[in-house]
Amino acid sequence: MAMFIRIDLKEDAIAEAGAAAKLIEVCPVKIFAAGADDKSVSIIDDNVDECTLCDLCMEASPKGVKVVKLYEE
Repeated sequence: MAMFIRIDLKEDAIAEAGAAAKLIEVCPVKIFAAGADDKSVSIIDDNVDECTLCDLCMEASPKGVKVVKLYEE
């Protein structure tokens, strides 16, 4: 389990127009992996704390991904 951040996904927003593939492509630390179909992603929990907070995932799917900084809650 990640100690510093949490990744929230809205599956219905990720299913739009190739957003799932884009998330997998843009993440430099490989947090996202292909899901059950081509319109979904899964999170690789072991990689979440490697997140560099680059915001590329949120730019790729602004309605589908939110990076929550647990230390700011």
